[in-house]
Amino acid sequence: MTYRLDMSMMFALHDALRRELERITRVAARTGDDPRRILAAAAGWELFKKFLRVHHTSEDDALWPAMRGAVTPDGLALLDAMEDEHAAIDPLLEAVDAALTDRDHGAERLAGLVDALATGLAGHLKHEETEGLALIDATLGPEQWSHFGQTHRDRIGDDLTTYLPWLWDGKEPRVVAAVLDGLPPAIREAYRDEWRPAYDRLVLY
Repeated sequence: MTYRLDMSMMFALHDALRRELERITRVAARTGDDPRRILAAAAGWELFKKFLRVHHTSEDDALWPAMRGAVTPDGLALLDAMEDEHAAIDPLLEAVDAALTDRDHGAERLAGLVDALATGLAGHLKHEETEGLALIDATLGPEQWSHFGQTHRDRIGDDLTTYLPWLWDGKEPRVVAAVLDGLPPAIREAYRDEWRPAYDRLVLY
C-alpha cells in the first residue's frame, strides 16, 4: 500500500519489535540453562520493554486522541481496539518480569507467558499495519503526524544513542546507510563512531 504520510519509521519499529520477540522466545525455550537468569540479566529484554512502552504511550497520548473527532463510528471502533490491545500488553510484560523473580514456579510459567506476549503483540502489530495505518493516513494531516513523531522522539530522549542502533539491528547495511544519509552529519558520525560500537558491546541475551 502507498501512504500519503511517511510510515517508514513505524514499519522499522514494528520490525524491531518482531525481531526482539523472536529472540526473547528463543531464550525462554532454552533447556540447557535457566532462561530466567539469562532474560533477567539481558539488556535486550530491558530495551525491548522500554522502547515498546515509549511507542505505545506515544500512540495513546498523541495519535489516537487526535483522530477521535475525525473518524466514522467504524474508525472509533478500530481506535478502541488499538487501545484495548495496548492495554493487554503491559500486564504480560509485568507477568514475565514476575516469573523471572519467582524462584518456585517462574521457570514453569515463563515459556507460556512469553508465548502469550509474542502472540498478543504480533497480533496487534499486524492489526495496526493492516487497518490502523490506513486510518491514520486517511485522517491525520502532516502537522499532526509530525507532532506524534516529535512526541515519540521526546520520550526516547537521551536513549537515542541506543535506540537507533537497536532499531536498525539486523538491517542490511545499505538500508541503514540510506537512512543515515538523510540525517545531519553530526548524527551520522556519532552513530558510526560511538553509538553503534557501544551497542555492539552490550550483552543483549
